[in-house]
Amino acid sequence: MPIDTVERFLAALDPRHREQVQGLPREERERLAEAWETELRQDTDLDTLSELSPAAAESEAAARVAKKLLEK
Repeated sequence: MPIDTVERFLAALDPRHREQVQGLPREERERLAEAWETELRQDTDLDTLSELSPAAAESEAAARVAKKLLEK
Protein backbone atom coordinates (compact mmCIF):
# COMPACT_ATOMS: atom_id res chain seq x y z
CA MET A 1 0.00 0.00 0.00
CA PRO A 2 1.43 3.38 -0.93
CA ILE A 3 2.46 5.46 2.05
CA ASP A 4 0.46 8.45 0.77
CA THR A 5 -2.75 6.52 1.52
CA VAL A 6 -1.65 6.08 5.12
CA GLU A 7 -0.75 9.77 5.32
CA ARG A 8 -4.14 10.76 3.90
CA PHE A 9 -5.87 8.48 6.40
CA LEU A 10 -3.88 9.97 9.29
CA ALA A 11 -4.73 13.49 8.13
CA ALA A 12 -8.45 12.62 8.09
CA LEU A 13 -8.39 11.39 11.69
CA ASP A 14 -9.09 13.61 14.67
CA PRO A 15 -5.94 14.36 16.70
CA ARG A 16 -6.63 11.82 19.48
CA HIS A 17 -7.15 8.94 17.07
CA ARG A 18 -4.25 10.10 14.91
CA GLU A 19 -1.85 9.76 17.84
CA GLN A 20 -3.23 6.33 18.66
CA VAL A 21 -2.90 5.09 15.08
CA GLN A 22 0.60 6.55 14.69
CA GLY A 23 1.67 4.37 17.63
CA LEU A 24 0.66 1.20 15.81
CA PRO A 25 3.01 -0.94 13.71
CA ARG A 26 3.33 0.07 10.06
CA GLU A 27 1.42 -2.99 8.84
CA GLU A 28 -1.53 -2.16 11.10
CA ARG A 29 -1.58 1.47 9.89
CA GLU A 30 -1.63 0.21 6.31
CA ARG A 31 -4.47 -2.20 7.12
CA LEU A 32 -6.49 0.61 8.68
CA ALA A 33 -5.81 2.91 5.71
CA GLU A 34 -7.05 0.16 3.40
CA ALA A 35 -10.20 -0.23 5.54
CA TRP A 36 -10.67 3.54 5.34
CA GLU A 37 -10.50 3.51 1.53
CA THR A 38 -12.95 0.60 1.43
CA GLU A 39 -15.33 2.55 3.67
CA LEU A 40 -15.09 5.53 1.34
CA ARG A 41 -15.78 3.41 -1.73
CA GLN A 42 -18.61 1.29 -0.37
CA ASP A 43 -20.75 3.63 1.72
CA THR A 44 -23.28 5.39 -0.49
CA ASP A 45 -23.98 8.04 2.17
CA LEU A 46 -20.32 8.99 2.02
CA ASP A 47 -20.58 9.25 -1.76
CA THR A 48 -23.19 11.97 -1.35
CA LEU A 49 -21.17 13.73 1.35
CA SER A 50 -18.06 13.45 -0.82
CA GLU A 51 -19.78 15.42 -3.56
CA LEU A 52 -20.54 18.20 -1.09
CA SER A 53 -17.33 18.05 0.94
CA PRO A 54 -14.63 15.49 0.16
CA ALA A 55 -12.73 16.33 3.36
CA ALA A 56 -15.85 15.74 5.49
CA ALA A 57 -16.43 12.36 3.84
CA GLU A 58 -12.82 11.35 4.46
CA SER A 59 -13.06 12.43 8.10
CA GLU A 60 -16.33 10.56 8.63
CA ALA A 61 -14.89 7.37 7.13
CA ALA A 62 -11.73 7.75 9.23
CA ALA A 63 -13.83 8.19 12.38
CA ARG A 64 -15.73 4.98 11.58
CA VAL A 65 -12.52 3.01 11.08
CA ALA A 66 -11.02 4.45 14.30
CA LYS A 67 -14.18 3.56 16.23
CA LYS A 68 -13.87 -0.04 15.06
CA LEU A 69 -10.25 0.00 16.26
CA LEU A 70 -11.33 1.17 19.71
CA GLU A 71 -14.02 -1.52 19.96
CA LYS A 72 -11.42 -4.31 19.89
